[in-house]
Amino acid sequence: MTSIIPARTAPSRARPLPRPSGPGSAARTVPAPLAPRARLLPSLAAVYRAQLSRARVARIPLLFVATFQSVGIMVLMRGVVDGGAEARAVVAGSSVLVVAFVALNLLAQYFGQLRAGGGLDHYATLPVPPAAVVLGAAGAYASFTVPGTVFTAITGSVLFQLPMTHLWILVAVIPLSGAALAGLGAALGLLAPRPELATLLGQLGMSAALLLGVLPADRLPGPVGWARDLLPSTYGVEALARSFDASPDWGMIGFFLAICAVVGVLSLAVATWAYRRAAVR
Repeated sequence: MTSIIPARTAPSRARPLPRPSGPGSAARTVPAPLAPRARLLPSLAAVYRAQLSRARVARIPLLFVATFQSVGIMVLMRGVVDGGAEARAVVAGSSVLVVAFVALNLLAQYFGQLRAGGGLDHYATLPVPPAAVVLGAAGAYASFTVPGTVFTAITGSVLFQLPMTHLWILVAVIPLSGAALAGLGAALGLLAPRPELATLLGQLGMSAALLLGVLPADRLPGPVGWARDLLPSTYGVEALARSFDASPDWGMIGFFLAICAVVGVLSLAVATWAYRRAAVR
């Protein structure tokens, strides 16, 4: 049979919610702590690895083109230049030209396309400093120049019968020249209003590195020589050319490398400013 007597409700064992103590007190919400700000070096390493893996497939064929171009220039100049200071200038200029082709020309095109396609909006949402984006991309593009520059310098030394004893100077010439040219290329790509203009400026910069870097300095007219002094890659070329001497003047080589380092810092600073200017628009 079913009982019609209502069963007693079991007493609830739930504890009552604590009430705010004190008259008129209200519950307060404690804000959660913010995440720590991203540091420069870890952000730089992350951007560098991402850019290196992204450009590995697309840029390697262009690296072969840059190396073949520099070796071809040395072969053509071999019929005009026999040796001496002119041969050293040709080999040094052709080696640094590989850096100019990748770090200046291709980086200007990359940032020009990135700005036109809205890719800067993606980087602007990442919790990384603007300097990490510029330095990471510049370092990744400059890293592609190492094999081609070393191969060009060795080939030119064999072709013009230059000593290879001090080719270890490339350890300093490649990163310093790469930083100066990559900063210039990034600034040109970020400041150009259209990607076509960024490509044009990158091509003009590489052409200037070709004409003013490969040709011997004493063969250039006065005003053209002044323009050569303004080119960032000139000081890397001078340092590498002087290392082919039988007794290199290491004081002058260090002086040229120091100028190249200062120019690299300034060009990367300008590129960082240009990135911030382009990212907020």
